[in-house]
Amino acid sequence: MTRVFVVILNWNRPGDTIECLKSVGQSQVTGYELNVVVVDNASDDNSVDLITRKTESATQKLSGLKIIKNKENLGYAGGNNIGISYALKGGADYVMVLNNDTLVDVNLISRFVEMVQKHPDVGIFSPKIYFAKGFEFHKEWYRKSEFGRVIWYAGGTIDWHNVYATNLGVDEVDRGQFANKREIDFATGACMFIKAESLKKTGIFDERYFMYFEDADLSLRMKKFGWKVLFVPKAILWHKVAQSSKIGSDLNDYYIHRNRLLFGIRYAPMHAKLALLKESVRFLFFGRPWQKKGVRDFYLGKLGRESW
Repeated sequence: MTRVFVVILNWNRPGDTIECLKSVGQSQVTGYELNVVVVDNASDDNSVDLITRKTESATQKLSGLKIIKNKENLGYAGGNNIGISYALKGGADYVMVLNNDTLVDVNLISRFVEMVQKHPDVGIFSPKIYFAKGFEFHKEWYRKSEFGRVIWYAGGTIDWHNVYATNLGVDEVDRGQFANKREIDFATGACMFIKAESLKKTGIFDERYFMYFEDADLSLRMKKFGWKVLFVPKAILWHKVAQSSKIGSDLNDYYIHRNRLLFGIRYAPMHAKLALLKESVRFLFFGRPWQKKGVRDFYLGKLGRESW
C-alpha cells in the first residue's frame, strides 16, 4: 500500500498546528497509509505540550503522530528537511510538506494519490489553494458568498526577466478558470506532494535559503533531473496567509532580497543575472535597512539563518 507522510512544521503557533492536524485527521483515507510528522522548530512557548495533549482528539483518523522537537530554529528549509528525512527513513512513497496555517479538504491527499499512477513522470504535485475566510488581501472586493473561493495559488510561474516567482490566480474568485491540470514552473511550499523517489535523486530543500525561494529551487532541481511539476486543481486547501512572517516585514525584506539573488544567480539567464546584480547595488545604497543587510550577506556568502 502507498505510504504517505505529511510533514507539518510548527514554530510558536500551536493553535494553527492543532487546527491543521484536525483537518488532516478528517482526510478520506482510502488506498493509502497516512502518517503525520510534526516538527517543532525550537518554539519558545508551550507548543509541544499543547500539541501533544491535543493529539488524540485532533487526529482521530490517524494511526499515529510523530512529534520531533528541534534544538534550534532551522528555518522552513532545515525544519522541513528533518521531517522529510524521517519520512524517507520510515519508508515513505510520498511526502506531503504542509504549512501549519492551512486547512485541507477531506479529499486533498486522495486526489494526489489518484494522480500517482497516471503521472509516473511527476516529481511534485501541487494543489489549488484558496485564502482561508477572513485572510484575503482585499476583503472589500468580494461578496459574502465568495469568501472561501478566493484563490491564493493556482500554480506557480517564474518571471525570468525580473526573477520573481508568482502565484497564478491570486485574488481571483474561482469561477472554473483554473480547472485543468497542467505543468507549472514551481510548486508552492505551502503544500507540496513529493515523490520519495525523486527526492532521493534530487535532494531535499537547500538549507542555504533558510526560508523563501527554497520551494522554487527544489522545483527547478526536479526539472533538471527530468521530473515534472504538476498542478492538480481538484486537490484543494485553504491558507491563513502570512501567519508566521508578515508580508512587507523586516524578515521579508531580508530573506527575499538575499535569496532572490541566490536563486537568480543559480538559475536565471545571463541578462537577468546582470540586471539582478545591478539592482542589488542600488539596494546596498538606497534600500531599506534589512534589504541592505540581505544583499550584503549574499555578497559575503552569509547564508542560512545568518543576520536575522
